[in-house]
Amino acid sequence: MAVVEALARLLADRTRAAFCGALLDGRAWTANELAQHAGVAASTASEHLTRLIEGGLLVEHRQGRHRYVALAGPHVAELLETMTAFAGPPARPRTLRTAAVSAAMARGRTCYDHLAGGLGIALKSGLVELGVVSADLAVTEPGMVWLKELGFEPSKRQVSRACLDWTERVPHLAGAAGAHLCGVFFERGWLRRIGTSRAVVLTAAGEQGWRDLGLTDR
Repeated sequence: MAVVEALARLLADRTRAAFCGALLDGRAWTANELAQHAGVAASTASEHLTRLIEGGLLVEHRQGRHRYVALAGPHVAELLETMTAFAGPPARPRTLRTAAVSAAMARGRTCYDHLAGGLGIALKSGLVELGVVSADLAVTEPGMVWLKELGFEPSKRQVSRACLDWTERVPHLAGAAGAHLCGVFFERGWLRRIGTSRAVVLTAAGEQGWRDLGLTDR
């Protein structure tokens, strides 16, 4: 229980929670970018980042004068997404801007390296309908053939796993398969990020590509 207590203390701070939430987009951020995002001084941000790195939630990369940080891996992203889902419905947005951002995130977003929100659930449902994954999100034998046709190569990482979606309250597809599909969609120009948030939408090419793959549950 000591480990749980230490983790809870790390994430109980609003600034550290904001940092982790921003890093769920799967990209590396500089310390200054995170400081601006959370509205804190650079020195304050540095202290919080050091605690998150020492706690094993973040990793650090140095490039010249810049200090980049990222989530320590997909396991951290899935932990954060699950914790958010168990925390209950988010507070009602207080401004039109935050309401718009919240709605966009609910429609579709990245959860570290895979799709979440309404778009992620639609992908999961479509893959189940196609027989690529089973109801419990295990990749089937025909599904593995389907994935390999899209360039997927199995690795040491778990092929697929369920990640509880905090807006939809049902699991979406995570793991190596979920990450690969998300990467393919971005590479083909099927997904577009909305501003600097994690929210994404399908492009016109993505809508057609989605249909071409037989993912009709949209």
